[in-house]
Amino acid sequence: MPKYLVAIHHPDNYDPSAEDEAVVHDISSLNKEMIAAGVRNFAGGLGKAMSLRAQSNGEVLLTDGPYLETKEHVGGFWILETADLDEALAWARKAVKACRAPVEVREIFQKPTAANN
Repeated sequence: MPKYLVAIHHPDNYDPSAEDEAVVHDISSLNKEMIAAGVRNFAGGLGKAMSLRAQSNGEVLLTDGPYLETKEHVGGFWILETADLDEALAWARKAVKACRAPVEVREIFQKPTAANN
């Protein structure tokens, strides 16, 4: 079955400590529902980003923040294993409501190995 990244986007000034009990409850309920349905492989929140870029002199430049300058960042994500994109999108619709934030869905491409050919 295909795997999908369901990423939650937050504004740059987002403060996770400001989430009220209703949001925490809704996200917890969604996690339990995903686990019961057998689609959730992994879930996690993300902290501060650090970017590394190769320089022409062979050095690596380390900077604070995401690689791209944006007004939002990925604050958390789920890895779901679903039958197809439509099912992943159905879970993402629930995530939008639970997190009260925009959600992005991307298929995870995996190179076949001898074990899963």
